[in-house]
Amino acid sequence: MPGSITSSLLRRKLFEPLIFRLNGSPLLRYWRELEQTQFLPEEELKNRQWQRLERMLCHVWENNSFYRERFEKAGITPESVRSPEDLQVIPLLTKEDIRKNTLRMISRDFDTAELQHYKTGGSTGKPLDVYLTEKCSELRNACARRHDRWTGWEVGEPVGAVWGNPELPKDIKGKLKNWLLNPLIYLDTMNVTEHAVKTFAAEWERAKPSLLYGHAHSLYILAEYVNKLGIKEIKPRGILSTSMMLLPNERKFIESVFGVKVTDRYGCEELSLIASECEKHEGLHLNIEHLYIEFLKEDNTPAKPGEQGKIVITDLMNYAMPFIRYQVEDMGIPSERKCSCGRGLPLMEQVTGRVADYLIRRDGSRVAGVSLIENTLTKFSGIAQLQIVQETMDQIVLLVVPALDYSGGTQYELSEYFINLFGNSVNVTIKLVDCIKPEKSGKYRFSICRIQ
Repeated sequence: MPGSITSSLLRRKLFEPLIFRLNGSPLLRYWRELEQTQFLPEEELKNRQWQRLERMLCHVWENNSFYRERFEKAGITPESVRSPEDLQVIPLLTKEDIRKNTLRMISRDFDTAELQHYKTGGSTGKPLDVYLTEKCSELRNACARRHDRWTGWEVGEPVGAVWGNPELPKDIKGKLKNWLLNPLIYLDTMNVTEHAVKTFAAEWERAKPSLLYGHAHSLYILAEYVNKLGIKEIKPRGILSTSMMLLPNERKFIESVFGVKVTDRYGCEELSLIASECEKHEGLHLNIEHLYIEFLKEDNTPAKPGEQGKIVITDLMNYAMPFIRYQVEDMGIPSERKCSCGRGLPLMEQVTGRVADYLIRRDGSRVAGVSLIENTLTKFSGIAQLQIVQETMDQIVLLVVPALDYSGGTQYELSEYFINLFGNSVNVTIKLVDCIKPEKSGKYRFSICRIQ
């Protein structure tokens, strides 16, 4: 352990500052600024946020043909947006808008050859192309670092990641950089077996990470293996859950196995970190220094604190390819509570699910898939895991990983439960499977609606 502490101090105090200085990276400066601004009063943070929003609107008006056209069609100019109410006149940006207008969305004062470019994972099967400046990328990295520290992790300490398709360093240079700056060990969620978990535990014992990081359900699967195999080596100081909904029962189990609290984080590939719990776990702090975040009801009017709404976000930092009023296709609940941590960053209560994960009844009403999963797992015995796929309005497929006490009675009751919920016209097909497979990204989805 002393050797591990010494290595972490060397990374934090010597290697990292030296390498960033040689590379001309502003990340450390951005991070230190964010460590200070998080404790500013909420009113001051919101004033800064609005000023950044005004600058972004002026920028796209002058430099972006895609948004100039949208603003003119809506009959607005940057000068006419003086309040959150005025902002609602700007049309929402959808994923389909981005796919059809990717290059038009890039501001004229930027050259794509000089921008960072990546494709999102595309859980719908249709990835997005995203362009951003190096400055925007470094700001996102600095923000993630600040929030990582809320888990109890410190800069320079190793991390254990439970992730899909990890990009491991292949050459000596990459491995050296990994050790000097970002010491990581991986458990690939595309290949979780007893052998893989035991190997991960052995690597953990060697590297001694302080943070366990991964997809919410992947952490739960790891916890199941650790509990089953009696593994004692994996002892994180903090656990960071991200990329998908963290179910209450899974959170409780993960915390019971590892003996530490789970820090829940919410983000998306297009915008990076959106909100995160802090060490008090009293809600998720919104990243209003980099984003303008709205919660809208079905009629696109603002949701009140405590009301569920679709999450709509304006990126205040990506001038190269601006995202203005982007509908991320997630649902969440804003909050007016204040966190006891003293930070000025406002809270949201929780993310309640992806829009695509809501199931639809004949009358047009919707059922939150994540809530249905939670209720089903607690209501019926004999079900280890469950995935709900709504193929059509009248066709629901349930993929069930049976537990030892699964029976024909369970199957009948499960079918009747869904018929009562969705109506007598629905055909419920139950398929018993060995496991629920992750998507290509390594994430798990337990509720899928295929109705367009």
